[in-house]
Parts: sequence; structure tokens; C-alpha cells
Amino acid sequence: MPVLVELSIVFFMIGLFTIGGGYAMIPLMQSEVVGRGWLTLDELINFFAIAESTPGPFAVNTATLIGFQQFQILGAIVATTSVILPSFIIIIIVAKHISSFMDNVYVKSILNGIKAVIAGMIFSIVVNLSIKNIFSKDFFSEGFDYIALFIMFFVFLLINIKKKISPIFIIVISGFLGIILYSIWGYV
Repeated sequence: MPVLVELSIVFFMIGLFTIGGGYAMIPLMQSEVVGRGWLTLDELINFFAIAESTPGPFAVNTATLIGFQQFQILGAIVATTSVILPSFIIIIIVAKHISSFMDNVYVKSILNGIKAVIAGMIFSIVVNLSIKNIFSKDFFSEGFDYIALFIMFFVFLLINIKKKISPIFIIVISGFLGIILYSIWGYV
């Protein structure tokens, strides 16, 4: 199957079958992208970090990066368009029929059930990414990333001490700490 067609189908399906935003797309994106051999898990995690650090929606940024990696500019355009197209179509349909949807008891029940599933999926991703990035090997082995753990702890403390803190400041301070600490002690 040509790369552009495959990109289009994969990202359309990712956009269609994940509800809850960009983070809810991570498991399906990981399964499809790594499963097809487009990226390794480490490369995908790096793409997630880049996508989160750049302005714009996480899922769109990730799709753009993966599309660009596969087929340059045209791949980025196809992947980006394909991942947002299902949401666009659904929003048009829902906007046209919103009053009949929101009064339906079954729709309310389905949306409440979906909220629980999305929370579980996001929690699963947080745990999996934390384990992959910090606890990549045994707890006491040389593969344990103490620097990443320190940065995560510092940011967690900062967020809890100062309740209204800008996410941009958190990203900048995390990047700054990473540059300083990894340049001093290197990668563990």
C-alpha cells in the first residue's frame, strides 16, 4: 500500500476511534505506528515530547511529525488532515443535532462511561511513560535515570507550592533543568 494512503487510513482511524483528546490517542498511536515499523518506541516517545512542547494540539503535532518523518511535507499534510477530519465531521453532525443528543438518557450514560475509560487510559499512559523513561531497567541498576526523577520531583513540588503556574513556565524550567543537569552528569 502506498505510504500516503496508509498514512491517511491509519491517522483517520486514530482520529475516529479515540475519544478524549490527544492523550487518549497515545495507546492507539503507539500500537499503529510502532506496530507498522514506522518508528521505534523510543523515537515515538521523543515525538510525544516534541509534540507536547510545541504550540498546538498534541495529537495534531504528533501526527504532523510522524507524517513528516514518513513522507516529508506531503506526509505531514496527509497525516495532519487525516487525524483531524473525523473530529471535524463529527462536530458538524453534532452541532446540527445537539439538542436531540443531549436530552437522550442513553447518550448521557455513554458519555459518563467514556469519561471513566479516558481517565483510565490517560493514567495508564502516565504510568507507562514514567516507567519507560525513569525506570528503564532495575531500580538499582545503572539504567535508572535519577536526573529525570529529580526533575519530575522538582516540577511536582513547584506545582504544589505555587498553585497557579503557567504550563509554559513548567516546560521551560524542565528543559532548562534537563540541559543543565544532563550536561553536568550526562545520560545515565
